[in-house]
Amino acid sequence: MRDDVRALGMAAGMTATGVFHLVRPQAYDWMIPPELGAPRPWVLGSGVVELVTAGLLAVPATRRAGGWAAVGLLVGVLPAHAQTVRAFRRQPGKLAVAVARIPFQVPMLTAALKVARGRR
Repeated sequence: MRDDVRALGMAAGMTATGVFHLVRPQAYDWMIPPELGAPRPWVLGSGVVELVTAGLLAVPATRRAGGWAAVGLLVGVLPAHAQTVRAFRRQPGKLAVAVARIPFQVPMLTAALKVARGRR
């Protein structure tokens, strides 16, 4: 897949989730590990970072920087995935879904790295 198509797809997804973080932050608050403190700044901040990253990915001149930003963002949300697993540890069905989401980070990270490195 060409980097421009890959980057635009990532930009679209990050735009949607970034907007949702800002419009409905309460949907994400519970995913922030309590060890990080108040969840709302983390949720709103990650929404802003997603929108900035989407903007970088959408513009050819900043696409590679957007790829690196996406890598950082995807790694940065791993504590939220861990918190989701922790929150559902006693609910087998929801736990299975939470655990199943984690491997999907690999292809997204791979795509972000390809954009960052300018590889097709």
